[in-house]
Amino acid sequence: MFDPKAAGFKDPILVATTDGVGTKLKVAIEAGKHDTVGIDLVAMCVNDLVVQGAEPLFFLDYFATGKLDVAAGTAIVAGIAEGCRQAGCALVGGETAEMPGMYAKGDYDLAGFSVGAVERDQILPREDVAPGDVLLGLASSGVHSNGYSLVRRIVERGGLSYDSAAPFAPGRRLGEALLEPTRIYVKSCLAAIRAGTIKALAHITGGGLIENVPRVLPEGVVAEIDGSAWTLPPVFGWLAREGGVVAHEMARTFNCGIGMVLVCAADKADEAVSILSANGETVYRIGLVRARQGDEAQSQVQNQDGWA
Repeated sequence: MFDPKAAGFKDPILVATTDGVGTKLKVAIEAGKHDTVGIDLVAMCVNDLVVQGAEPLFFLDYFATGKLDVAAGTAIVAGIAEGCRQAGCALVGGETAEMPGMYAKGDYDLAGFSVGAVERDQILPREDVAPGDVLLGLASSGVHSNGYSLVRRIVERGGLSYDSAAPFAPGRRLGEALLEPTRIYVKSCLAAIRAGTIKALAHITGGGLIENVPRVLPEGVVAEIDGSAWTLPPVFGWLAREGGVVAHEMARTFNCGIGMVLVCAADKADEAVSILSANGETVYRIGLVRARQGDEAQSQVQNQDGWA
């Protein structure tokens, strides 16, 4: 049970999300490293809550496997607990299911469920997103938790193992580098939201910068993103080169170094940058909102020449 009134809400709307970690779990299983996928699980849920303006309240997990490996299970749940600490929400329960014959030896799956609350008059996105608004991008920690089917194919085609040296991260093993956990943006974004600087937020997950940003835009505008406004992190350059992935497809598959996009009024941008930076984020001004012309795509990433 959870009492929103005791948490300080006056007129709360409850918001619920559910998600998983996808085939990033196969990398964790093959690399024998299980302590970060729990953070990913929480991140994928709570980052989707905060884009509605909601504060995560509590989290539950579902962990399914053929036969429980106690060490792996302990590491996974510890990661979930750490993710909840980062998000400021309570881990109130979960389910561990052993299903022999359903999963191959060593395999497991994870699902997460989170509930948050937002005051009725603070729900995002706001209705006043308009031409001239500024787009801010928050740096990602890496690939996060999307696109791993392609990542795994690229690794396999390159003849690499997850114990190999990471070509893009000197001093790290490939599996360790690819398992860098998804960044949790909850506390920084809530601070900016509560200061009144944010009109809309887009969590950059499957579909990348191309497909996620339009979800928070009204029909008559376009997000024009400048791909030269930030440096493409080395992991994405390696994936593009090794996999022969063209720039547009990179922007439609991966976050490409931007894990969250924020829309704010031009006269609020400096304040938003200051708040987000003070809360530990690396912030880039990545573009603007302009009027839509005809049936053009609502999110356009330009100046991607350095994405090779």
